[in-house]
Amino acid sequence: MASLDLKFAMIFLFQMLIGILGNFSLLHHYLSLYLSGYRSKSTDLILRHLTLTNSLVILSRGIPETLAAFGVTHFLQDFGCKLIFYVHRVARGVSMSTTSLLSIFQAITISPMNSRWAGLKARAAKYIGPSNILCWILNILLNIRVPEYTTDKLSNKTLSKTIDFGYCISELHDKDTDLLYILLTSTHDVLCLGLMTWASGTMVSILCRHKQRVQHIHGTKVSPRSSPEIRATQSILVLVTTFVSFYTFSSIVHIYFFIFCKTTSWVMNTSALINACFPTASPFVFLSSDQRVSRFFLVCTGRHKQFLHPFRAT
Repeated sequence: MASLDLKFAMIFLFQMLIGILGNFSLLHHYLSLYLSGYRSKSTDLILRHLTLTNSLVILSRGIPETLAAFGVTHFLQDFGCKLIFYVHRVARGVSMSTTSLLSIFQAITISPMNSRWAGLKARAAKYIGPSNILCWILNILLNIRVPEYTTDKLSNKTLSKTIDFGYCISELHDKDTDLLYILLTSTHDVLCLGLMTWASGTMVSILCRHKQRVQHIHGTKVSPRSSPEIRATQSILVLVTTFVSFYTFSSIVHIYFFIFCKTTSWVMNTSALINACFPTASPFVFLSSDQRVSRFFLVCTGRHKQFLHPFRAT
């Protein structure tokens, strides 16, 4: 095994372990809060759904990429390749849709009572479950043709333009015959990114205006600790910037494959690492920005008596 392949194998393995640990830690956090009697926020259901989806994205791509980097290349047959790539594409699409959905519901939740979103604040929680189901149905249908373009390396199928992943082969879409399919998938991605950016910008604007009003009421004294508005704004900016950056890089790599029809092992490995970066990093962003994590830790360690209302929901 080449030294570079061994390095990528160890990086894949480390990234997969960290990603699964982070997502299941976030899921355990929300389940523990629920079982402890803490009143859930309206977005907690979306976050629990997102952790499971992100775990599926990491495992469906991380396991075969790790095995291939270790030199095990012929462990999937034609059906296995089709299933793995279909599951990964659906889970990736659902993760993108759910992240966009989360941003929209957060923007509705923190909007002032006199805003145009005020009428949706009370009804928003009822639409979370159906919206999650709709994300799955939409992406299952949208990626229905993925298995058609994927096969194993030992297949006798004649493919013109392909991407060699080391363990499976994926045929690039023909821009003339598959224009409608490419347009649909691209529209979904652009729409999700646009809604996420718009919702996040709206939240940042609301939080900044709220901070200015609070400073006007309480004076200009600067607290040594960052205000909740600043911490929330920072977490939103980190999340959106991370998502858009990783998705942009992934799109650039795909466009490179489509135009030049060339693949190299280090570019493929780097692309796979970038695709799993957001599902790996997002749970730690959510955990660091959720004040209930520290409150729940205080209760579990018996230090909650120092606080009058450790479990009052915000």
